[in-house]
Amino acid sequence: MAKEDERKGSGEWKEFFWNPRTHEFLGRTASSWGLILLFYLVFYIFLAGMFVLTMYVMLLSLDDYQPTYQDRLTTPGMMIRPRGEALEIVYNRDDPDSWRSYATALDIFLSPYNDSQQARTNDLCVPDRYFVQEDSGEVRNNPKRSCQFNLSTLEECSGLSDPSYGYAHGKPCVLIKLNRVIGMLPGKDGQSPYVSCGAKKYKVGKGEWKEDSDSIGELSYFPPNGTFNLMYFPYYGKRAQVNYTQPLVAVKFQSISMNTDVNIECQINSNTIATGNERDKFAGRVSFKLRISTKD
Repeated sequence: MAKEDERKGSGEWKEFFWNPRTHEFLGRTASSWGLILLFYLVFYIFLAGMFVLTMYVMLLSLDDYQPTYQDRLTTPGMMIRPRGEALEIVYNRDDPDSWRSYATALDIFLSPYNDSQQARTNDLCVPDRYFVQEDSGEVRNNPKRSCQFNLSTLEECSGLSDPSYGYAHGKPCVLIKLNRVIGMLPGKDGQSPYVSCGAKKYKVGKGEWKEDSDSIGELSYFPPNGTFNLMYFPYYGKRAQVNYTQPLVAVKFQSISMNTDVNIECQINSNTIATGNERDKFAGRVSFKLRISTKD
């Protein structure tokens, strides 16, 4: 009896897989399988067509050279080079191994600013006025030209006269750059924005604040007055302005206190840019810690 049941179950399974009487495969005839496959084929072709159409319409609304909509802050961010970890520059003046990585990072960062390379790829522009390059209707004026920013502009912080960028002498250079914002005009009436650095206030206790103004010492700025000249603006985007060289400001700490943590804040000053807005209180400014140790 058990064998008969087993044979019966085996036969039913075989008939479900292929029934020679009805010519059904897995319970369906060939025409039934064909209709199902045709339905899913049409369905997925329709989905793919909708996806392609949606992408095509979206791409029609995009500009190849600049974003259609920009939701960035009106105030650009700032960053320093070399960055160090957690925006801290800590080294021993008398130990070259402790500061050599900073000098190497600056060498790499400044390599595109070589004077001869700038002369080959970029233009000598008229200072203190915007380098505007308008399109002619729908005809793109691309690629757009860029103004030279020569390494020698950074003078004592160029690495040309002092390959250690002052780190070997306890007078380090820190480079400051503004984040790129397409179309930004950072000054008016011929007044270029400039960078100013000073001691940063920090909290040391409940309701008690401190700043390292006595430790920061004398500062030198390169270019003079720490300006981002107007001729480097507006920025038209990486694709439209392929040779654009971002302007820099170098700050050299001439007499900073040794063996002391000095908290520093640099900010942009402009008659069109407001710093520390409600969305980002650090917009237009950057803070970092500098500590130079000695073996003495």
